[in-house]
Amino acid sequence: MIDPKHRLSLSRQAKALGISRGCLYYTARPTSDADLNLMRRIDKLHLDYPFAGSRMLQGLLLGEGHKVGRLHVSTLMKRMGIEAIYRRPNTSKPAPGHKIYPYLLRKLAVTRPNQVWAMDITYVPMAKGFVYLAAVVDWFSRRVLSWRLSITLDTAFCIEAVEEAMAKYGKPEIFNTDQGSQFTSLAFIKMLKDADIAISMDGKGAWRDNVFVERLWRSIKYEEVYLHAYGNVPEARNGIREYLEFYNSKRPHSSLDRKTPDQVYFNQMKPLNIAA
Repeated sequence: MIDPKHRLSLSRQAKALGISRGCLYYTARPTSDADLNLMRRIDKLHLDYPFAGSRMLQGLLLGEGHKVGRLHVSTLMKRMGIEAIYRRPNTSKPAPGHKIYPYLLRKLAVTRPNQVWAMDITYVPMAKGFVYLAAVVDWFSRRVLSWRLSITLDTAFCIEAVEEAMAKYGKPEIFNTDQGSQFTSLAFIKMLKDADIAISMDGKGAWRDNVFVERLWRSIKYEEVYLHAYGNVPEARNGIREYLEFYNSKRPHSSLDRKTPDQVYFNQMKPLNIAA
């Protein structure tokens, strides 16, 4: 699909196809079928037991008949971009050269759209291989404002998703993420600072700090991803696009008084005083 000799730059071709620029310069190392099967199972176990680290996940996998070592489970978890999510002491340390920002949402009453946006990345299995899904979510309405798929855990596809959300919906007062390398990168931080957006980051491993996005991942995976074996990236993109259109415009949420994210976001339902 990408033509290096086309008059359009590679960057513009990638944008037209809805893929990350990083995909153009990355040659994926094939992942064995055995590892793909383990990764799919680890993904489901992680959703059900988010507190489980590599040791516990290995035990669960051994109990199911999988022969796998703890180090291999840990390696696959890193490849998937997941870790046990629970509070641990003295772990909220910035990577060398990167500043970690404080969590700004504790005890904050979120009362309107565009007050707080959140972003996260999750692993999406396919029939052969996998991709990563990044999404920008409005905290008040739970509406997915933009999203991107990528075959690598780079920063570019995250920046592209945020830029699209801001181009369509303005900007939030606060932007919340975890402490992943994509979100602590100089390019990502610069984008938010240039837009004069307050930066908030979850405590390391503190799942409750970004619980609404974690709930989104669970909905996407159990209601869409796990029901389909995507044959390729375009199939995954089309399936996720259709699901997110349903999620935003038709799927009622109990936490939103059975309204849809679209209804709450666009109607600015002020009586819904949702506290973080």
